[in-house]
Amino acid sequence: MNKIIQCENITHYYGKRLIYENLNFEVQKGKILGLLGKNGTGKTTIINILNGYLKPRSGVCRIFGEDMSSISPSTKARVGLLLEGHIQHSYFNVEQIEKFYSRFFLNWKRDAYYELLKKLQVTKTQKISTMSCGQRSQVALGLLFAQDPELLILDDFSMGLDPGYRRLFVEYLKEFAKAEDKTIFLTSHIIQDMEMLIDDCMIMDYGRILLHKPTSYILNNFKRFRFVSEVQEIKKNNELWNPEKIGQRWEVFSFLPKQEVEKLLQPYGISDLREEQVSLEDAFIGLTGKY
Repeated sequence: MNKIIQCENITHYYGKRLIYENLNFEVQKGKILGLLGKNGTGKTTIINILNGYLKPRSGVCRIFGEDMSSISPSTKARVGLLLEGHIQHSYFNVEQIEKFYSRFFLNWKRDAYYELLKKLQVTKTQKISTMSCGQRSQVALGLLFAQDPELLILDDFSMGLDPGYRRLFVEYLKEFAKAEDKTIFLTSHIIQDMEMLIDDCMIMDYGRILLHKPTSYILNNFKRFRFVSEVQEIKKNNELWNPEKIGQRWEVFSFLPKQEVEKLLQPYGISDLREEQVSLEDAFIGLTGKY
């Protein structure tokens, strides 16, 4: 498969604070990759590096094989970008903003924009500034679809949206990606939306990538285990993630099967070991911890 995004040995600091050290990942053509991480782990920073807005201390990011520090306008036009806040130029109305954006893209698909906006029950003369956050997000999505990019980069796409608009956004994104063989790189704090949408999941911890796996692999193999033990401390490791005592019971997360988890926990005098399936949000908390 073609590599649409390649990041190699990215190291970046804000002042003396390390954000990443030797960060490496890639995104294959046709994949929807979700980037998850707690606040401050550098999700928006990597999006700014990917778009050439920020130069890392060392390392290189490539999109469509071109170094982002010197990307050509023709390659940049193949990328659709949605940053936090959804849309700019809110003084335009629905029709004006479509005409404005159309001047920048040779393969503009006007019908794709208006097809999505039919669902919003707004007029062509309605100003963006008078719309709800959810309506603005759909205008932004319609503009992206009209641009017809090969790669979509979306930073916190569901910010401020109610459940209905979030679901509409996710459904349109998924259909757009699969029907047109597009590649999507996105972040969101609403992990339930990500679970419905993404093929691969990349979880960032402070300074590194904690995990980069297919979403189906995480959901099928990562489990929560609850049990009883009188001990006051259980040390976490690469096989037992974030053990925590809640009330009278302990919980721990692991990719290991139940029998192997039970063997590792035997020194702690456990009893009543129970295995539970987890959602992607549960898995994220299990891997990164609650705090």
